[in-house]
Amino acid sequence: MPHLPLASFRPSLWVLRPSPGLLRSHPLSTQSEPHGSPISQRNREAKQKRLREKQAALEAGLARKSKSPAESRKTWSPKEVVLYEIPTEPGEKKDVSGPLPPAYSPRYVEAAWYPWWVREGFFKPEYQAQLPQATGETFSMCIPPPNVTGSLHIGHALTVAIQDALVRWHRMRGDQVLWVPGSDHAGIATQAVVEKQLWKERGVRRHELSRKDFLREVWQWKEVKGGEIYEQLRALGASLDWDRECFTMDAGSSMAVTEAFVRLYKAGLLYRNRQLVNWSCALRSAISDIEVESRPLPGRTELRLPGCPTPVSFGLMVSVAFPVDGEPDAEVVVGTTRPETLPGDVAVAVHPDDPRYTHLHGRWLHHPLTGKLLPLITDPAVQPHVGTGAVKVTPAHSPADAEIGARHGLSPLNVIAEDGTMTSFCGDWLQGLNRFIAREKIMSALRERGLFRGLQNQPMVLPICSRSGDVVEYLLKSQWFVRCREMGHRAAQAVESGALELSPFFHQKSWQHWFSHIGDWCVSRQLWWGHQIPAYLVVEEHVQGDREDCWVVGRSEAEAREVAAKLTGRPGVKLTLERDPDVLDTWFSSALFPFSALGWPQQTPDLARYYPLSLLETGSDLLLFWVGRMVMLGTQLTGQLPFSKVLLHSMVRDRQGRKMSKSLGNVLDPRDIISGVELQVLQEKLRSGNLDPTELAIAAAAQKKDFPHGIPECGTDALRFALCSHGVHGGDVCLSVSEVQSCRHFCNKIWNALRFILKVLGEKFVPQPVEELSPSSSMDAWILSRLALTAQECERGFLTCELSLVTHTLYHFWLHNLCDVYLEAVKPRLWHSSHPPEPPQVLYSCADLGLRLLAPLMPFLAEELWQRLPSRPGCHLAPSISVAPYPSGCSLEHWRQPELERHFSRVQEAVQALRGLRAMYQLTKARPRVLLQSSEPGEQGLFESFLEPLGTLSHCGAVSLLPPGTAAPSGWAQAQLSDTVQVYMELQGLVDPQTHLPLLAARRHKLQKQLDGLIARTPSEGEAETQRQQRLSSLQLELSRLDKAASHLRQLMDESPTSGSPEL
Repeated sequence: MPHLPLASFRPSLWVLRPSPGLLRSHPLSTQSEPHGSPISQRNREAKQKRLREKQAALEAGLARKSKSPAESRKTWSPKEVVLYEIPTEPGEKKDVSGPLPPAYSPRYVEAAWYPWWVREGFFKPEYQAQLPQATGETFSMCIPPPNVTGSLHIGHALTVAIQDALVRWHRMRGDQVLWVPGSDHAGIATQAVVEKQLWKERGVRRHELSRKDFLREVWQWKEVKGGEIYEQLRALGASLDWDRECFTMDAGSSMAVTEAFVRLYKAGLLYRNRQLVNWSCALRSAISDIEVESRPLPGRTELRLPGCPTPVSFGLMVSVAFPVDGEPDAEVVVGTTRPETLPGDVAVAVHPDDPRYTHLHGRWLHHPLTGKLLPLITDPAVQPHVGTGAVKVTPAHSPADAEIGARHGLSPLNVIAEDGTMTSFCGDWLQGLNRFIAREKIMSALRERGLFRGLQNQPMVLPICSRSGDVVEYLLKSQWFVRCREMGHRAAQAVESGALELSPFFHQKSWQHWFSHIGDWCVSRQLWWGHQIPAYLVVEEHVQGDREDCWVVGRSEAEAREVAAKLTGRPGVKLTLERDPDVLDTWFSSALFPFSALGWPQQTPDLARYYPLSLLETGSDLLLFWVGRMVMLGTQLTGQLPFSKVLLHSMVRDRQGRKMSKSLGNVLDPRDIISGVELQVLQEKLRSGNLDPTELAIAAAAQKKDFPHGIPECGTDALRFALCSHGVHGGDVCLSVSEVQSCRHFCNKIWNALRFILKVLGEKFVPQPVEELSPSSSMDAWILSRLALTAQECERGFLTCELSLVTHTLYHFWLHNLCDVYLEAVKPRLWHSSHPPEPPQVLYSCADLGLRLLAPLMPFLAEELWQRLPSRPGCHLAPSISVAPYPSGCSLEHWRQPELERHFSRVQEAVQALRGLRAMYQLTKARPRVLLQSSEPGEQGLFESFLEPLGTLSHCGAVSLLPPGTAAPSGWAQAQLSDTVQVYMELQGLVDPQTHLPLLAARRHKLQKQLDGLIARTPSEGEAETQRQQRLSSLQLELSRLDKAASHLRQLMDESPTSGSPEL
């Protein structure tokens, strides 16, 4: 039989038509092929395709000079799209009775499976408890709840891919798996989106509605828009238990939040105080540290800010003179990047050991704007080498100044209001002005008074509110705070003692540093959307002073009234209570998620069985803000760590190395990679966002450069596999679409392999039980040994959460072991008339076990192909590969033959050497005879059982052993495998020396020129010397091979035509 490639097995009922556009598709056709030879027709089609490609290449070559670098980059071509069009109700099992399409098409493969998985309950722990392989152990995780406002990007897809792979492996292993889905109400982000929508559609501001009416609008928006994230999760194949889905604002979560607040308050861990907080003037709310973006500025930088009609300059140091009282010519010059806070200055500070100011210790200075006397104080926190060594102290608007002020008993003066305007303390000339407009008036006033001393560039870090784009102010506000020092100490101890494992290990340093310097956590937010704080102000009619005199906390107003009655000694019914209008920080409810999602504070069966969670997997950027707070509150409120292990993956960045961010316009919807998208659609998505014109232009240009022809359809399985192939211990993930495309090609390779295997098995094939399969040939034994090793390595990778090891192992087995070696080696045996039974049984085991090994990473492809395999008689048949037993290394240990694998690696070296000789002498069609010789008699034995596959894999003819000591055949090409082994390949009659010698000479001249140039060239700066030496060695080796080949050809020319060849 001819040596047929995998792709040649195409069922006759498929007719593919070229797809004219990226998103065009065609359904499954049941028409028969036209009359005539299918093979000849395919040959004609292939020939026409090559002609078209050649013509396109010529046209591209003519146009290349006029193209930009981005346009001249290698592009992709749209693939044929096949649709699954057999009528199937949602939740009904997919029809797999028909033949496989001729090529892998993600849309066909991914159709119908997910609703069936959900309806059958495969993702529920109750189902898994009934599996034959059930271990009785549990594995529980929760998804990091994404914000309900938006959609998932590639960073979220990485989280889902890793978590789902781990979850599916544990499920197939036999554990009872619970993976809880959920979403976060995202207080600030959601309220901002709804406010913009109300203004855009109805011209209504939030404060024009009652709180109740506004919240009704938010809930309506959530019902309409909030489902997009769940659709994305389904598209990614996330095997979540949807019956346990929770939302951080649903009734159960709200009860948990209230209970947590009350318990923390009673434990003395929650208090109300007036302190500095991060404040967004645009949002008129306190914001968390994670919502503050630290933007480095190299010097003068102009920014457009909300509420400012013109750009505002930052990165400038203003020098201001503070006259010394009693000395008309003496002054202290202070540098500041925030002249708008000058009205709030209450002192000037210098270092106590700075000799420039020793004579002024204890003196008074005149305020440059008001003339008010300010003390010159000394404090060791001042850095004398920075600027003039003198700093102004503004305790109401700087955390560092607040600490200095507290040490010296200075009263803070609040000069910036909640909306970013100047307060009455600044005087009539500034009151009510935007703080940055006031800045210019202050600068003019300083010049008029002769106290302005200069302006210069000053590199600085500017705090920006990530939600509004406004500059963050530090304001003194009465807020609720969580005491974190005691809980933080326990969290640090948990890691230090090993009770809590952080992986990768290097994150421990950040963890310990953060908790050793942790401050109290402001949990108040001046919003309407969120969990309203369960605290009440007791309003006593006879008290006209501070409204914060008496606060009480309760699970309900009735409970709070009882507490107030005890506190005041007055009947509760006669007290007036006003609930705090603020809501809690979104991170407060998120910190409760591992146990609130399981029913806490109720003692539910889920909480008893699945808490603490087995693992917490998330991005490394959430280690402190989310993971740390979960550990603090979980330990405090439940008495247990919420999980014993934390797995942190790296950040996903774009091709320029930037973090994925909506504000940069570089986020990618995973569905665009899964289904493909045109550039025009990508650009339209950018335009529909909230980027300002400058950022939009930059983002659009980068998008056009990165995706000049749009994004090709890659499929879910390829995206998941590509994401999981990045190790958690590595650096940031810079995922490229071309990388996902390569994984799609891998999917196609697996697809073709299964089409080949199914063709070989036929309809009457009956698989043997795994334990009865005993290989009779060395090649069968080798592939089964490789399969057993693959199972061992995959198991090791999943146990250690090193998914990159799993992906590498599976890729190597499917591509390099099964497809490239075993299938090619056994084809001659398969097409012999005797049709030996061993290879089909081995092929079946490779397909069955190989697909099960692959299923956690590529669930759709694995299910589609596995469902078409015949079942083993007498064995429990799992309805889905998602609940089929995962192959374990110990169950396949009897197949392992490491010594045989080492022997075959020598055979593969011989294959590579022979292929190199064929390429050297351009033997494209000829099948030369081969001799293999070893000076060690025992060494020849390891090749003896592989002679036939050696010839097949090296595309040569018969392979024979040349006895040790026998003279080498004259005129045959020779390659040295080792000190003791060499191979010879027949050239006589297969190569024309007169034709081939000039070709070798031309190639040698070209390589020699490269070598001379490399030797003569001075190494460029930053060029690695090792790389240069490797290139030199490679060129020298190739030249040596060319010289050897030319010598062989000249020897052939010198031999007589009748010299012949030795008997084989």
